[in-house]
Amino acid sequence: MLWTRRTTEKIAEALAQLDISVSPRTVARLLKQLGYSLKTNRKNASNGTPETRDQQFGIIEELRCQFAHEGLPAISIDTKKKELIGNFKNSGQTWCREPRLVNDHDFRSYSKGIAIPYGIYDPLANKGTVYLGTSYDTPYFAVDNLARWWRQEGMHRYSNAKRLLILADGGGSNSSTARAWKYGLQERLCDVFGLSLSVCHYPPGTSKWNPIEHRLFSEISKNWAGVPLDSYDTVLNYIRTTRTQNGLSVAAHLVDKAYEKGVKISDAQMKTLNITKHQPLPKWHYTMKPR
Repeated sequence: MLWTRRTTEKIAEALAQLDISVSPRTVARLLKQLGYSLKTNRKNASNGTPETRDQQFGIIEELRCQFAHEGLPAISIDTKKKELIGNFKNSGQTWCREPRLVNDHDFRSYSKGIAIPYGIYDPLANKGTVYLGTSYDTPYFAVDNLARWWRQEGMHRYSNAKRLLILADGGGSNSSTARAWKYGLQERLCDVFGLSLSVCHYPPGTSKWNPIEHRLFSEISKNWAGVPLDSYDTVLNYIRTTRTQNGLSVAAHLVDKAYEKGVKISDAQMKTLNITKHQPLPKWHYTMKPR
């Protein structure tokens, strides 16, 4: 019984081998009397939280208040879940007369491509921008999207700003340990635009507190719920029409540039960075200035 699913029928069969005659229905009744019932797995076992988690949240809150008080831009960034483009089932419900028929299997070979939504959310303006990638979610993809956003929106919305606060998760394309992420920020953002960047990463396991998750991505998911994402135009249009009663507006752009995975940054290149790692949490909080 150890390596098989315990059904009342199997338990009754096992008891019969011990000369105990009992029906599956009686087994069920006795199990309930003993406090047993059918249960699912519960995602509640924590892998532990860093002791410095609350300290980092305090740093993030302090910086957000400081930048807001000075009227400086503070953005929240992340990559939304990748989506296959094609006639695939999309979770959720939508009003219609008849359900739309979609593929019975979600094989990658059936898709027209993949959509990688990289989001930038500006809480001060309550505006979101999503860059829809078509190749790989790499550090340079993340950095290029930040540069695109600053060139298209940020530098016009905050014309006098020379400082930018970036709130990011600790992993993914904008990982706190990714060399290409830091080198790309220096090379393609700080040096090109003369910006000073303050970067704060959320500790592991706390990404749901990143504002972009509950202020932008969740609203996009609700807007396209139950709709097959059958083309890039469909994805872009549903992102662009995402609105909330609080005034959220969203822009979306297709990025069909191919990005290479596994780009290596040498020790010599890292030494050229104009970066200051702040104590007491230098891994999650650092400032980068133009060279």
